Amino acid sequence: MADDLFSALGDERRQEAAPLASRLRPQRLEEVIGQEHVIGPKGLLTAMTRPNALRSSIFFGPPGTGKTTVAEILARAQGSHYVALSAVATGIADVRKVAEQARDRWGLEGRGTVLFLDEIHRFSKSQQDVLLPYIEDGTFVLLGATTENPWVSLNNALLSRCLLIEFRPLSPDHVVAILERAWARRRQWWHEGVVDPGVFAAIARRVQGDARLALTILERATLLADSMKTEHLSETLLARVWEDFAHYYDASGDYHYDLASAFIKSIRGSDPDAALYWMGRMLAGGEDPRFIARRLLVHAAEDIGLADPRALLIAHAAAGALEAVGMPEARIPLAEAVIYLATAPKSHSVVQSLAQLDEALRRWPDAPVPEELRDRHYNPRIQKPYRYPHDAPGHFLPDLHLPPEMAACELYQPSDQGEEVILRERLIRWREERQKAYRDP
Repeated sequence: MADDLFSALGDERRQEAAPLASRLRPQRLEEVIGQEHVIGPKGLLTAMTRPNALRSSIFFGPPGTGKTTVAEILARAQGSHYVALSAVATGIADVRKVAEQARDRWGLEGRGTVLFLDEIHRFSKSQQDVLLPYIEDGTFVLLGATTENPWVSLNNALLSRCLLIEFRPLSPDHVVAILERAWARRRQWWHEGVVDPGVFAAIARRVQGDARLALTILERATLLADSMKTEHLSETLLARVWEDFAHYYDASGDYHYDLASAFIKSIRGSDPDAALYWMGRMLAGGEDPRFIARRLLVHAAEDIGLADPRALLIAHAAAGALEAVGMPEARIPLAEAVIYLATAPKSHSVVQSLAQLDEALRRWPDAPVPEELRDRHYNPRIQKPYRYPHDAPGHFLPDLHLPPEMAACELYQPSDQGEEVILRERLIRWREERQKAYRDP
């Protein structure tokens, strides 16, 4: 009895100390704002609140759209035991322990278990496989949540056993409604106060549909108001709060990919000002600078290539400088690389040559090596001689290096940009001489 009393007291104190978004979490599906496509009268999630109707599912969508909240509501509606784990801090042993306890619970209590696995995309494909038998035999119902594309981050075996349910970004009106409901209950978590009419709309515009972040900003505003000894939440006070959230950045969600995409496209578009800005936004938001260095390496080859071969060297040097000196000093070589790549001549001929290579491999999957190019160490009976280009004028001989049926195969086509102009002239001459020698041996 004493243990129950202390446990209840601990739960109460923990709830009081929890973030505002957790304290005001909806308790029924009708209280959830947004996601009308799945929680309306004929919605799939509404149907799953009926007895024995809950099925293993993957909830995917941006952060702060209600995935965790809905999972708790569904488990409560079924009278199931609810276990919440995060794939970031969870391993196979934890899942197996939940499964063992779930089996015992079926036998001792006659009720099921719902395992909510947040950030399920963080599980490797082999870790995801561990979940499969427990889903199939009904040991527990899995509700996984991810901010990534499940078709990319989850394996097919898991997807085939789960329903896929998309959580869409909340509209500004949804976010305002959530903030207004929280404010109507403010005496439960703050005290009486007043708020300027434009404050909630200003928050909604900045949080990009993330209700959790919106409530966190509201809570931060009330704490700042307390420190300033005021009960008035004004847009001036909100501007002070923005200083802490100016570079809010979800390093694993959609916003990460949007900023990275803008960064890459700015380099490709030869806009150093924009490229520097997006790099700065990512770094200010906590992005791993090694991610930026890796993107520079890829795009030095992909978007510049042989139009300026030094681009890859400079990107590699920036990545090495990052490892050698660390941040914040490494911002300088990273910025140098960004400016160089953005202002360099552009060519994607290397990428195009790889596409041509794939086509050639499909067309000639097993072309034989010409006799004169074969290794003579293991086969001294080769009769056709190999001619050494360095013994020829200009260190070039118009000999074929592919089987005769592939004589017309030209995978690399230089662009008319940068140093490829010189490469193009040279390659055209070599190819013409090689074709002439092939036609007139």
